[in-house]
Amino acid sequence: MTKPSEPTAMKREFTLLDGTLLVAGSMIGSGVFIVAADITSYVGSAGWLIVVWLITGFMTLAAALSYGELSGMFPKAGGQYVYLKEAYNSLIAFLYGWSFFAVIQTGTIAAVGVAFSKFAAYIFPPLSEDNIILSFQTGVDAAGAGKFFTISAAQIVSILLIVFLTYVNTKGVKGGKLIQTFFTSTKLLSLFGLIIFGFILMKPEVWQANWADAWQLRGLSKDGSFTEYAAIAAIGAVAAAMVGSIFSSDAWNSVTFIAGEMENPKRNIGLSLFLGTLIVTIIYVLANLMYTAVLPLNDIVNAEKSRVAVDASKVIFGDMGTIVIAVMIMISTFGCNNGLILSGARVYYTMAKDGLFFKKAGELNKHAVPEFGLWAQCLVAAILCLSGQYGNLLDMISFVVVIFYVLTIAGIFILRAKRPDAERPYKAFLYPVLPAIYIVMGLAFCALLIKFKPEYTWPGLIIVLIGLPIYFISKPKGSTTV
Repeated sequence: MTKPSEPTAMKREFTLLDGTLLVAGSMIGSGVFIVAADITSYVGSAGWLIVVWLITGFMTLAAALSYGELSGMFPKAGGQYVYLKEAYNSLIAFLYGWSFFAVIQTGTIAAVGVAFSKFAAYIFPPLSEDNIILSFQTGVDAAGAGKFFTISAAQIVSILLIVFLTYVNTKGVKGGKLIQTFFTSTKLLSLFGLIIFGFILMKPEVWQANWADAWQLRGLSKDGSFTEYAAIAAIGAVAAAMVGSIFSSDAWNSVTFIAGEMENPKRNIGLSLFLGTLIVTIIYVLANLMYTAVLPLNDIVNAEKSRVAVDASKVIFGDMGTIVIAVMIMISTFGCNNGLILSGARVYYTMAKDGLFFKKAGELNKHAVPEFGLWAQCLVAAILCLSGQYGNLLDMISFVVVIFYVLTIAGIFILRAKRPDAERPYKAFLYPVLPAIYIVMGLAFCALLIKFKPEYTWPGLIIVLIGLPIYFISKPKGSTTV
């Protein structure tokens, strides 16, 4: 009996709605519930808290509208990796794909998985990160105290979650689609509900106090004291504050990775990018406005473990508020991780087809999905969960993420010159103005981080540069493309 041949092409089973929900679901994880504390500590006022989210939202929408042109030109799996290869060369594309595999996607999957566990511990306390399952002494510090490598219950649960969602996605796109549709729809409705209840039950005196001096940009310490900024330092503070909002708004490009499985990709990828990022931008701005309606700025900065949404929910719903937010974040992070896991493996699939990743990752299983890439991604994410360094890595990679976005959008200009007659079913909105604005803003953000927060820049660059020797070792023999 002959063995049935494996599929050689992906199935186009994602609709416009599926694509929009994938964008929104991948973007909304735990960030919107926690990063307001850090942002407020940098900017010190309600107005500037909202400005940071508006700037980030504008940048995200500008990038999404620009990516529409690239997605129409290259409607195939791999998304941003493909765009960089077509505009530049395989080296630039590989450095992106390497960073994506080493930390951008896998680190985000790990961080979102641990966030799921942390908030699940509000309902099931044994799942807490404080519940240490294993502990090994690895040395001693300068003071003679022992150094320990620990594994918490939260880390174990996060790995089990990632393994489960990976397994579901190896069985074809239908299971992943179902999870994405249900959990993203649920979290969007829940977030809108939280925002509406927050404004209905707002505290007028808190709102008035927060907005009385809304446009004074200054640092706000946990003790309630303010730090005045010099002009250039104030701009640097905004850039530092945006690390949190950009992290919360990342993964919007996930739908481009599944272009090979999207119905009418030349139309639906661009529309999904626009609709998904617009919905999330509106939710993020409204959620942070709601925080300023129920919590004094000092309470936002001093939220326990930065969990601003928990404190806001307590004000709105009383003692049940903690459980309400815990359930919301569990739903949010579950759906977010499904979208990240589903889309990420498609990048490795395309890299493997180019001979720049494990050959096995370029094969489809009987369900027409890249199973090997899914499990390879799962392994790296699990290792990052155990390392405990996922949060630090994500902070460090924010700089690199924006650099690659800038390079990709600059690729629109390059491709207009290189391929002026190429088919463009959709052209970048307000070209060349809007793409140019994003490039300028992105470069300014990166330059300010280099000056004011170098710890957010050089580690990310090192991760990217490690990819250089890997590229030249893995490059197919006889290839002259650099």
